Amino acid sequence: MESLTKTTNVPLAGNSGNVPSANNSGIVPSADISENASTADITGIGQNIPLTYDLHIHSCLSPCGDDDMTPGNIVGMASIIGLDVIAVTDHNSCKNCPAVMELAGEYGITVLPGMELCTQEEVHVVCLFETLDDAMAFDAYVDAHLLRIPNNEDIFGKQQIRDAKDELIGTYPYLLINATDISFDSVYDLVTSYHGIMIPAHIDKDSTSLLSNLGFIPPDSHFTCAEVKNPSKKDALKKMHPYLNSVRIITNSDAHYLEHIQEATHRIHAKSKTPSDILRALTTPPT
Repeated sequence: MESLTKTTNVPLAGNSGNVPSANNSGIVPSADISENASTADITGIGQNIPLTYDLHIHSCLSPCGDDDMTPGNIVGMASIIGLDVIAVTDHNSCKNCPAVMELAGEYGITVLPGMELCTQEEVHVVCLFETLDDAMAFDAYVDAHLLRIPNNEDIFGKQQIRDAKDELIGTYPYLLINATDISFDSVYDLVTSYHGIMIPAHIDKDSTSLLSNLGFIPPDSHFTCAEVKNPSKKDALKKMHPYLNSVRIITNSDAHYLEHIQEATHRIHAKSKTPSDILRALTTPPT
């Protein structure tokens, strides 16, 4: 499949940078990861506006990401689904964020540039930033702390960097799913120094998560937002780990395929759709 094409009246981004013509591909968003709106994640309702979101999406830069996860296809699917806010968070890299951000603005979608950092303990942490400049500066820092093991595309998959027309402009030579030499306990201060926030990823998973790999939440932790894959586990996790009672818990898709991008059922409430207000809502403790 070349690019996500128009199956509704919603205009989509595509390989040419223009609205693509319709075909019979029949791509529709999956419903198997959503939850009812009445149980969606909510932050400070008040005078704030509700925003549907998916803040953990992998592009074709991640070797485990499908080749169809191009910037244009991701924005197109988000537009079809009706997401207000998305974040592209490839493994240890932000290099496809520029193209996604360029496209998304045309469709009224806010993009938080981000990364799924793999610490030296192999704990995955979603890192989100207010500006592309901050994200790319963080990208350069992480790049210098990544093991220089060449990627074998036949085994691990391609690591494609694409522009806003979905054209291939390069590949990343070193395997991105490796651990960095960055420790978990240093992530908060590090990400904060780039005006970003850290969100321990899929803490309910039995691998590559804070709880699976460390077995506990370090008592000197400072993070104020965490991600669960399955929202039905939130209450049990809070009982086992009281620290989480003061943390904003969100649910994202961790999508590696277009059909797995989260439907518009999870919401945050923010003052506006600007990245700064969204980051502030994500880090505001629950009441």
